[in-house]
Amino acid sequence: MSIRVLKDKRVLLGVTGGVAAYKAAILASRLTQVGVAVDVVLTEAATRFVAPLTFQAVTQRPVYTDLFELEVDPGSGELSIPHIALAKAADLLLIAPATGNTLAKLAHGIADNLLTNIALATPAPLLIAPAMESDMWAHPATQTNVATLTERGVTVVGPTAGHLASGAEGVGRMSEPAEILEMARVVLGQAGDLEQRRVVVSAGGTREAIDPVRFISNRSSGKMGYALALAARDRGAQVTLVTAPTSLSDPVGLKTVQVESAAQMRDAILAASSDADALVMAAAVSDYRPIEPAHQKIKKGEEGLTLQLSRTPDILAEMARLRELGRGPKIVVGFAAETQDLLVNARDKLQRKRLDLIAANDVSAADAGFSVDTNRVTLLSADGTVDALPLMSKEEVADEIWDRVCRLWETG
Repeated sequence: MSIRVLKDKRVLLGVTGGVAAYKAAILASRLTQVGVAVDVVLTEAATRFVAPLTFQAVTQRPVYTDLFELEVDPGSGELSIPHIALAKAADLLLIAPATGNTLAKLAHGIADNLLTNIALATPAPLLIAPAMESDMWAHPATQTNVATLTERGVTVVGPTAGHLASGAEGVGRMSEPAEILEMARVVLGQAGDLEQRRVVVSAGGTREAIDPVRFISNRSSGKMGYALALAARDRGAQVTLVTAPTSLSDPVGLKTVQVESAAQMRDAILAASSDADALVMAAAVSDYRPIEPAHQKIKKGEEGLTLQLSRTPDILAEMARLRELGRGPKIVVGFAAETQDLLVNARDKLQRKRLDLIAANDVSAADAGFSVDTNRVTLLSADGTVDALPLMSKEEVADEIWDRVCRLWETG
């Protein structure tokens, strides 16, 4: 999976002496797979748990352990000091696992090994993933050290509760590589082109109750909406994700609002969008709801079941009315999920809802419909521009949409 905010970045991964060091090898591998150049620095204690060769194999780059080892620059032939060269080149310093000992050194500016020297020398942001026994984590000294680092702008992820190396259960496990990777995206994206922008994204398919057991819904998986929210977060935006039920995990680094019905989504969207710079409505909102949902489960009878339905709130139409009054988000983007007459229906929706941009896609296509990880959309702008995108991942589609939103902001 190509993640724009990570691709071509240089991450310095510091590994300290804890059992969780084996997870750092998985993290190094995943970072490398998404296009990151990973330089690994191991403390002496870390080499007792995982050998340098492991990291060299997964990153295909040298691994550093010695503060006093000098290197020869292959271009100039000059000697370079590793902790200075590595510190200057890094886009992010990530320490995982970070032991209690290393946290104390970082908090007090102690530089007695290669990693802590780099931490003092680098201008790059610092992300740490602590891992230790519960009592060590809960100790006032450790908590004070973490508070000190946080006040300096250091980002801390974890630790989590679970089974520890001692066999006990408690808080102290290092966060999983997937969560640390997400936080790396958040930290690296803080100065992106959506910095200081407030955006709202909707996702998923709403549900309208028939009775306490059954509901009317649609096939939306929420993947496109979540991709849009993550892409905006990775580019520095303050993101509110309003989502109907999905099987997807809540993303880190943004605000998630869970809703179920179209009415609940309408209320949440209006509340979140009052001071937003942009709203992207990727959710598949139910058009109809049962007029009178049963309070008890409807029992199966011999005859068929007839439901009386009424229209649900039209969120985009209401947003259009608010914008006419000078309220609401500056830019509104809609989606048109169609099975026929794609461009005709999308253009009609664009005009009726007074949208700035609409993404039209044929959801009957096997490779670009619901539940898949790819999409093929055509972007129609209010100025008449039509841009048909090729089949690409939903993450790539999300970035294309935000690129166009940025242009709309620039042009006023």
